[in-house]
Amino acid sequence: MSPTGSAARKSATRQLRAATGSLSTAAVGRMEADLSWFRELGAEERSWVGMIVQAGVKAFVDWFAEGGGVEPDDDALVVEVFGAAPRAMAGVVDLHQTVELIKLTIDEVERNIQLLLDADVMDEVHAAVLRYGREVAFATAEVYARAAEVRGRWDARLEALVVDAVLRAETDESVLSRASAVGWAARGEVAVVVGNAASESAGTHSGVFDEVRRVAQQRGLDALCAVQGHLLVVILGGVTEPEKDAGPLVNLFGEGAVVVGPVAGDLSQAHISASVALGALRAAVGWPDAPRPVSAHDLLPERILAGDDDARREAVDQLYRPLAESRGELVETLVAYFANGAGIEATARALFVHANTVRYRLGQIGDLTGLTPSVPRDALVLQLALVLGRQAGI
Repeated sequence: MSPTGSAARKSATRQLRAATGSLSTAAVGRMEADLSWFRELGAEERSWVGMIVQAGVKAFVDWFAEGGGVEPDDDALVVEVFGAAPRAMAGVVDLHQTVELIKLTIDEVERNIQLLLDADVMDEVHAAVLRYGREVAFATAEVYARAAEVRGRWDARLEALVVDAVLRAETDESVLSRASAVGWAARGEVAVVVGNAASESAGTHSGVFDEVRRVAQQRGLDALCAVQGHLLVVILGGVTEPEKDAGPLVNLFGEGAVVVGPVAGDLSQAHISASVALGALRAAVGWPDAPRPVSAHDLLPERILAGDDDARREAVDQLYRPLAESRGELVETLVAYFANGAGIEATARALFVHANTVRYRLGQIGDLTGLTPSVPRDALVLQLALVLGRQAGI
């Protein structure tokens, strides 16, 4: 630049420095006039924007005064322009709105400098404003990306704490509040789904979590998820058909069984579903051909043989007791049916009744228990229930 040009730049810099306050005020005034959402901000939020605009104009003048030949450093811009405001502002003013602010500020600065500067430096200052505005836009994107990253890490940690509290049966009011903070809407009944986590590094599980939430949202469900050791634990809220609701999630788990726990009333009771599901998952190895997902109830025989006390109580209370307390000789009929190789005629002869009576009683057993004695797997469950019921002295 010639000596004359250098003198013109110095003169332009002096004029810009003197006008920093008026340029900032003009930009904020333009925002109030043109942006309805800006007018709706609270006084504190509006002051943040004013501080950022003033800092941005000052940083531009400083950069221009130093020659404006080097691209502004994004990290330096973040500090100079956004100062202490980025984290707070990112939660109130979204990225699209911030870009609007930048565009409007650049437009207002350009409009006003035409009234301040001599024509021989106007083109240079105009180019510098555009160049600097572009870099501020990049820095703005960086601010929001960092804020989102911090918020994402915090939400993931908070969600993991909620899931851990559910597994430890410690869902007090503070846990419910944390769940609400990460999007749990308490839509209705709850079921816990457990299985092996996909064999990925810990840093990539966030993609699985996002997909779990997306799939749950498509079905109108709440979802909380975390990796506990080698297990992926998903808590679904608003379930109506637990196995069907969990079906679209199975591909997000690793190899092996995916177990759906029994329905619980709400998140505060979800530890019951989690406890049963985890016990069933440990026992699921005994049924290698189990469907995915499989309900904990369908794993009842494996759970009983694994020594699961919840499963034993379930067999006695939900299977044996209804048979023992019903009208007719259902327990006697079931014992005779198994003792005679599941033959209707042989059972009828042993009980001195008509074969149709046996068929009728077997139908009653199916209605009361949901199990069909002639189906081998159902027969196994019923035989175990008979043994446990007798041992319980019912």
